[in-house]
Amino acid sequence: MALPLEGFTAIVTGAGRGLGRAEALELARLGAAVVVNDYGQPGRDGSGAASTGPAEEVAAEIRAAGGTALAHTGDVADFQQAGELVELAMSEFGKLDVLVNNAGILRDRMVFSMSESEWDSVIRVHLKGHFNTTHFAAAHWRERSKAAGKPVYGRIVNTSSEAFLAGSAGQPNYAAAKGGIVGLTTSTALALAKYGVTANAICPRARTRMTEDVFAGFQEPDEGLDPLAPEHVAPLVGYLASPAAGRVNGQLLVVHGGMVAVVERPRVRAQFDSKQDTFTYDELDALLSAHYADRPMGETFAATEVLGLRRA
Repeated sequence: MALPLEGFTAIVTGAGRGLGRAEALELARLGAAVVVNDYGQPGRDGSGAASTGPAEEVAAEIRAAGGTALAHTGDVADFQQAGELVELAMSEFGKLDVLVNNAGILRDRMVFSMSESEWDSVIRVHLKGHFNTTHFAAAHWRERSKAAGKPVYGRIVNTSSEAFLAGSAGQPNYAAAKGGIVGLTTSTALALAKYGVTANAICPRARTRMTEDVFAGFQEPDEGLDPLAPEHVAPLVGYLASPAAGRVNGQLLVVHGGMVAVVERPRVRAQFDSKQDTFTYDELDALLSAHYADRPMGETFAATEVLGLRRA
């Protein structure tokens, strides 16, 4: 019996550790040839010298299990190197079918303390990194579709975060980047649908070096699989990468510990209409102040409240 991704080629960025590693292993288990990308810097803030080690180790792990994989150690936030990554997949395996964007760094700081470089570096790796690989993959699929005169196969799975959904006070750069990734995903989904390509985003909740502070109070169980293990996220990525998910496009899904939630697009919570040509200050004050009268000062309408999700 053929595996779901047999004959397909996949790229996974940031695949040397954590979520990316689990996702690369899952795609290989499902039959895909995997290009394992990781810049290999040891610091979760993007510090330290780049290394071939993490990507090479995961590629070797896939090959040892009987799969097909090769490593790429370029920086996906660099436009040229991202192009080289996509070109590597095509030159080695003939085509690209699946792109999983996962690479990222953290440089946490409150907005009033954050430096320009801390803002720029996180936006660069997360948001620009997602755009760079998506650009080259999209161009490849569009060209193939036009040459064939029909839709081709393509899957993009991007990595967002609940930091964008529910807010994260010490991560304005990270939250903004993850929100931008959702916008990039929905735009890409609309642009590429006619070529046969889908684009979706996930908000994973998993214990990795990126989230070690967030889950510091949640200890790993003595027995059994950790509910926050990246292995809980990987099956959803494998599904979204597969032919079975052809009808899933432009979606945002929260996933962790055996749970998947499909996030609905924002809905209008309340609407107010002016009684004259345009609103006056006094009219807005009367309407909106009454609407928010029961809300404590400074409290926000968190996305978790709307979605019924609980932050870990």
